[in-house]
Amino acid sequence: MNRLLFALAVSTLLGLAGCATPAAGPESSRDVKMAFDFTDANPHVLALKLDNVDTTRKQLIDAGFTPHIVMTFRGDASYFTQSDLTLVKEADRADALKVHAKLKQLKSSPGVESLEQCTLPLAGRKIRKEAVMSEVKVVPNGWIALAQYQQRGYGYISP
Repeated sequence: MNRLLFALAVSTLLGLAGCATPAAGPESSRDVKMAFDFTDANPHVLALKLDNVDTTRKQLIDAGFTPHIVMTFRGDASYFTQSDLTLVKEADRADALKVHAKLKQLKSSPGVESLEQCTLPLAGRKIRKEAVMSEVKVVPNGWIALAQYQQRGYGYISP
């Protein structure tokens, strides 16, 4: 009996820590809905986070789950969704190109539903809507879009 209680306690702690694999019971879904919110000013860091999202997507698929992933870009991350790199610091351009390549790859990956750029930060950063990569959808307000995704069951993740 003590072993059973111990196993239950460990399982509960792992679940609370976010380390457990999503449980598949008769009432649970195999769909995993995730809305990632990126605001990173550093393209190197953003590229690493995008790699982690891709790893997560692959792990879910390998475990038999169906990912539904949305990625939103706001704030200074907006510099790295645009095709015109003249507004990106010269020292950051190589990493910005890595972000571009990863976004293009993710856009066509199973489980990735949408890449979305918030309109609000564009004007203050002198970014034209037309300069946003074709793979990225421009939305009027990223916060509203994220709230709507949450209402539809997507978990909000701010990596």
